[in-house]
Amino acid sequence: MQFDTIAAIATPLGTAGISVIRVSGDEAISKVNSIFKGKNLNHVQSHTIHYGHILNKDLSILDEVMVSVFIAPRSFTKENVVEISTHGGILITQLVLERILETGIKLAEPGEFSKRAFLNGRIDLVQAEAIMDIIHATNENAIKVANKALHKETSALIDSLKSKVLTMIAQIEVNIDYPEYDDAIVMSHEIIYPRVVDLLEEINHILIHSKKTQLIRDGVKTVIIGRPNVGKSSLLNALLNEERAIVSDIEGTTRDTIDAYINLQGVTLHLVDTAGIRTSNDFIESIGIDRSKKAIKDAELILLVLDTSVELTPEDLELLELTQHKTRIIIGNKSDLPRKLKIQQAIDISVLKKEGIETLEKEILKTLKLDNLLDKDFNYLSNMRHIQKLKEAKNALESVIDAIAKEMPVDLYLIDLTRAWNTLGEILGNHQYGDLLTELFTKFCLGK
Repeated sequence: MQFDTIAAIATPLGTAGISVIRVSGDEAISKVNSIFKGKNLNHVQSHTIHYGHILNKDLSILDEVMVSVFIAPRSFTKENVVEISTHGGILITQLVLERILETGIKLAEPGEFSKRAFLNGRIDLVQAEAIMDIIHATNENAIKVANKALHKETSALIDSLKSKVLTMIAQIEVNIDYPEYDDAIVMSHEIIYPRVVDLLEEINHILIHSKKTQLIRDGVKTVIIGRPNVGKSSLLNALLNEERAIVSDIEGTTRDTIDAYINLQGVTLHLVDTAGIRTSNDFIESIGIDRSKKAIKDAELILLVLDTSVELTPEDLELLELTQHKTRIIIGNKSDLPRKLKIQQAIDISVLKKEGIETLEKEILKTLKLDNLLDKDFNYLSNMRHIQKLKEAKNALESVIDAIAKEMPVDLYLIDLTRAWNTLGEILGNHQYGDLLTELFTKFCLGK
């Protein structure tokens, strides 16, 4: 596969110690060498670094640089790659890039280096997406998930499924095309059914555990709800350990949802403080209440705050009913005041006294099943595209089970088995090009 030689700034554009410009392609070394004063780069060994200067057209010095050389196929893109470390100024970095482009090298598109690594067989699509996951990770556990994918441990899960499906396809096709082979396994209903059942069990196991991995990668949308003046905003501030939300004794102070993020032992919570839910004639407050109800529907975790110093109100009862089918934690606030309300399984806290917050944080992780994480918990699917494709493969295999139940001819199973195999391949990028690749890699940053 032949590509143009490309270049782009690989570090954030700004004032820093150094900036790095990456060049990749067949002519990367020779083109850079034509504007480099120092050792002849055409004759150096791979994975070496060289001191010198980038020259202007008039052969005057543009910048003092260090040049790293990676000779194909021992590079990220499996092409010749040169990385030029310049002084880290905005103007000088831009001028060096322009000088490189003057040699006939093309400016890289966003994600084009990673796209080439994929197209050249250096990485699969799961690994490519893991690169961006590492860049955008918001906690240490998300980095662990991405590293599993980057080092092909996640891909191995899919490869194993693909291999088992392909074995069945091949054996059925042998029966059809070469019926005279006496030593070939005759793929009957009795043989195919348990194999497909085992595959479905394996896929279900992956999907169940992937819910946890997806929460680690993407964070948990956590909505704090309660009637007015129960301490929702105070709880938000306590969890953040800062005064993020305005707190007052006036009901309806919070009139819209407020977003914030915290890192809880390697798990990111996207906290949403909502307007107190009650009947209101105030037009603006009513809009905030409607948004609160929508936030409840979209939430992955509900923190329902009750005031233990008073009896349950109709608004409390409405919220308890509204959230009964959601993953939720009931919180009894104002435990420092005389108790008039006791709710079973509620976490008692006093935001005013800063009591019970640590217990609540532990309960959040326990409820999400993200406490006591093991190394194996990080090696499941976390990307929604991967999960959706695995569900499609599952549907195809369930169609095989349905065909067996109807006692359809064995050769008809090939349609759904092949569909399952192709869909699994799309996760890795084995069978999918065109629009998908364009959409995925344009989300990457320049120089990656």
